[in-house]
Amino acid sequence: MSFLTIGHRGVMGVAPENTLRSFVRAEQAGMDAIELDLHLSKDGALVVMHDADVDRTTDGTGPISGKTLAELKELDAGDGERVPVFEEVLDAVRAPIQAEIKDVAAARALAAVIDRRDLTARVEVLSFHDEALAEIRALVPGLRTALVADREQSDVVARALAVGAGAVVLNIRHLTLATVERAHAAGLRVVGWVVNTQDDLRLARALGLDGATTDRPEIRRTGRFTA
Repeated sequence: MSFLTIGHRGVMGVAPENTLRSFVRAEQAGMDAIELDLHLSKDGALVVMHDADVDRTTDGTGPISGKTLAELKELDAGDGERVPVFEEVLDAVRAPIQAEIKDVAAARALAAVIDRRDLTARVEVLSFHDEALAEIRALVPGLRTALVADREQSDVVARALAVGAGAVVLNIRHLTLATVERAHAAGLRVVGWVVNTQDDLRLARALGLDGATTDRPEIRRTGRFTA
């Protein structure tokens, strides 16, 4: 399998994260897939944003879950960009999507969109939350899923297998060769995040990773040639 380069929240190193501009830039850069994050608005829309509140990435304040989609659409998400919903991203780019469930409650809404639009071949669902992956796989049989972990990775292989995930997406700064080897022996793909420098990329290659999530479009270009 070739080494995959995945755009993190689009290409957030050069465009406002989790915006249509960022996703289009990622596709133009040739990313193999685009990663994004999902929460539910007050009225049940699948909102593309990383944090549980809007404070860091928009000119607004307060939790996403406390705002309607109309209210969220009034916010500036950076450089005049608006907060997108998942369906808008699907229409704006053709690239494969890694949709990370940040809010467990979003699993059922995401499953409905995947089923309605027949997206099982295009969308892989990620989450730190084991229960979200288990729920969405039960709702959409055959869906590809991946378990995400940051510092605590000792039990990540067992957890991924328990919820039927096909991959693990791990913080490269806490990732060991032993974990990669355990995951591969169990038939799991391993993706590292976030790979933004040539040193990061060399580490990803040395660990034998199957892919890397990056903020930087140039990692896609150099990654093709890094041994």
